[in-house]
Amino acid sequence: MQLLVYLIFYPILWLISILPFRLLYILSDGIFFLVYHIIGYRKKVVRENLALALPHLSEKERRTIEKKFYSHMCDMFLEMIKTMTISDSQINKRYKLTNLEVLNKLEEKGKSVALMCAHYASYEWAVSLNLHTKFIGYGIYKRLANRHFDKLVRKIRSRFKAILITTKETIPTIEANFRANKLGTYGFASDQSPKPNAPHWTTFMGIEVPVHTGAEMLSKRFDMNVIFMKTRKVKRGYYEGTFEILSENPLSVPNYEITDQFLRRVEEQIYEAPEYYLWTHKRWKHRR
Repeated sequence: MQLLVYLIFYPILWLISILPFRLLYILSDGIFFLVYHIIGYRKKVVRENLALALPHLSEKERRTIEKKFYSHMCDMFLEMIKTMTISDSQINKRYKLTNLEVLNKLEEKGKSVALMCAHYASYEWAVSLNLHTKFIGYGIYKRLANRHFDKLVRKIRSRFKAILITTKETIPTIEANFRANKLGTYGFASDQSPKPNAPHWTTFMGIEVPVHTGAEMLSKRFDMNVIFMKTRKVKRGYYEGTFEILSENPLSVPNYEITDQFLRRVEEQIYEAPEYYLWTHKRWKHRR
């Protein structure tokens, strides 16, 4: 059954991927109308999240953000499909890295890098970073249920020299590379919700929740530089990525301080333009 579903949908995805961007966004507008006005995909979750995270805004203001978010989400979904056939020159034009020298200087120090980012703006196109880095880039992700689509996602990401590793593969991969003195950049999207028995709880958007601490703990264990990657949506189909060093000596930083610094920067992103955050995830399902 999994193979049948894949064989049915793969040609459709490929045809979408070769559409010119102008037609791609016309299609996105149609999908937005269907998803938002007809299906109402996860609308209850989105409204609850917006009310929890942005209580200072009026209901009318939150509805405006809600609509903009769904429009952006549809754009991002089709941009992800576009990645199947997009050229290096196209993606470099549409996802620009404004201060790549910050990362390059860290690479010169001869230590691996833990790159922390959020599910914000175009986290899918952030894989183009691997076209510019000297290190091997690893993206940590959750394996898809359909093994054929999972293989497709891995193939798409590998076009930009990124290697996908599952959460279970993360520690063995970093440890093996550390022992072999192989340097890498490991991408952690650390803003989503872990299990409630997580070792660290802190406030995120003013709400006390459990948080992922894997990036910080692994950076301490394997002596990695820690960097934050911020993505800004310039206009439809165009993004900018910037880097900010969180720590060059994580062992000297008190536990959980790096994680808290990361979350403060994610909050800043959200407050600047909340419509680009991934509000469909149940980020605050475990809260005090």
